Amino acid sequence: MSLAAEPARTQALSAREPQAARDVVFMRNALAIGRRHLGLTWPNPSVGAVLVSYAGGEPVIVARGITQAGGRPHAERMALDEAGPQARGATLYVTLEPCSHHGRTPPCAEGVIHAGVARVVYALADPDPRVSGRGAALLRQAGLAVTGGVEEAEAARIHLGHVVRVTKGRPAVLLKLARTADGFAAAASNERLLITGPIANARVHLMRAHADAIMVGLRTVVADDPRLTTRLPGLEHRSPVRVVVDSRLALPLAAQVVQSAGAPATWILTTIDAPVETERRLVAAGCEVMRVGADATGRVRLDEGLRLLAARGITRVFCEGGPSLAEALAEADLVDALAIATGPRRLDTAGLPALGPALAAHVDARMRLHAEEPAGEDLFQFYERV
Repeated sequence: MSLAAEPARTQALSAREPQAARDVVFMRNALAIGRRHLGLTWPNPSVGAVLVSYAGGEPVIVARGITQAGGRPHAERMALDEAGPQARGATLYVTLEPCSHHGRTPPCAEGVIHAGVARVVYALADPDPRVSGRGAALLRQAGLAVTGGVEEAEAARIHLGHVVRVTKGRPAVLLKLARTADGFAAAASNERLLITGPIANARVHLMRAHADAIMVGLRTVVADDPRLTTRLPGLEHRSPVRVVVDSRLALPLAAQVVQSAGAPATWILTTIDAPVETERRLVAAGCEVMRVGADATGRVRLDEGLRLLAARGITRVFCEGGPSLAEALAEADLVDALAIATGPRRLDTAGLPALGPALAAHVDARMRLHAEEPAGEDLFQFYERV
């Protein structure tokens, strides 16, 4: 994917504009770039970077970079390599504080210094204890001007998976629910409802493409037999890892997530006491079975399951498991973001509420509405943890 410079887009930014205003514009550009690879870079965050030259008085973008699939190379390295000598004296806008620790590659902060960049503007300080202020300090010690916190709130949303994984030891959980205009996810008869239309459904598939893993419970698989893949034209390869929460390994071998295991991967979270013989059959079919402890009711301990996913590198889990799994996640205080898609039609009869009591209480006490987005006749509401 080319991220070539587009100097025409900066023509409206006169040198007379306040620097703070120009910083916001270029950081938003970096944030937009970083969103592109969400779901591809785990275990690393998907960072966006923009290099801007002010040498001629008018700002000109000389390079852009984005963290590559698998997490390497980092966005800063990509932008520096594209800019070459034009990086000298330029300003780097990056969505996350440049790393300062040695891993499989040298620290990005050192690369920025050696390239001769004059100023670095970052959106979010990296909470990783190996970085956490050290990247910015290293840059300042080398004489670079450093500004942090530009568009910090939006960067925190984009990098939520990274933040939660390094601070809590688990992936961030984005829960998605669909409900009728009067608040139901299903009829009392358990018949499947087609609540949202094609535009909203396409939006959900884009959310899948931006996730590292998609998680559902056994009931969803039995009731709907979903494939749980991304079916947007051109993004089929962006299907995330599929995770099924199945406490007793009752997953049917004929289920699509089993029959298509490996394309993409199917991981099953179960309890330590689940039948071994069933595990053998699922493994033979291409699934991977992961055992964790059980709670007092014999169900998978979701906190342990999520920590296990984090240990495998997963940073962002998109949960489409329906109200039962949503309630369990809320009871365990594991919901970090919530997307509710409300359709235009009412059920007008008894049904299963989309938001159970635990989730409703969780939303009231710990979350806030930060955005609304129409999708045809449907409406998405996005909540985030306070």
